[in-house]
Amino acid sequence: MDTLLSNEIRLCGHRLQLLDDKALYLPAVEALLVSDVHLGKAETFQSLGIPISNQMNEENLERLRSLCQQLTPKKLLVLGDLFHSEKSLVPEVLVAWDRFLKEITAETTLIVGNHDRRLVAALPPLSMTCQTEAVELGPFLLSHEPEMQHGSVLNVCGHIHPVVRLRSPTDSLRLPCFFLERDQKRLTLPSFGEFTGGFEVELVGNTCAYVVCEGEVISFDAP
Repeated sequence: MDTLLSNEIRLCGHRLQLLDDKALYLPAVEALLVSDVHLGKAETFQSLGIPISNQMNEENLERLRSLCQQLTPKKLLVLGDLFHSEKSLVPEVLVAWDRFLKEITAETTLIVGNHDRRLVAALPPLSMTCQTEAVELGPFLLSHEPEMQHGSVLNVCGHIHPVVRLRSPTDSLRLPCFFLERDQKRLTLPSFGEFTGGFEVELVGNTCAYVVCEGEVISFDAP
């Protein structure tokens, strides 16, 4: 059974802190995890003639900077899709990310996602490590896309930008969530970046969605 206390859950015997900034902290290994930041998505749209404000890049980085200042993690892991496309790699985006890396003390690792694969070779020297395969960190297996799991290891991944739809007789609301598939021993993180859309997960079988709102975690189990 999963236990829930404020923003902390216990899965497979491990403590995990679900943060309302759509990030995950693993106290046992002092690691902060985010996924699907999609820096430069606005610039990609701008290159197609669509007027989107690029202020969201700095807003996303400021949220991440604040988390690093509050938690002082030893490790920061981005579970894929740090950048959105080739059009994202403009000087403004790269300089802002480089400045961020130099401001924090955490050892930073990018687990390369599907949006990053063609971009890594084009990146300038940055103070982070890029991994093309899943990373084992203590009792966790960290990946961009879901991994098949065996034993007690918990797969933490991203990629699908999970959201859950909440309905009332008069309204309907889609909210980002942490999506747990107990049978697969898998926890999928919400997209950290704004303006990234979301895939509506279906709560069936042995699954659960955790919505973090105003510092509280609300769990929605499959009926």
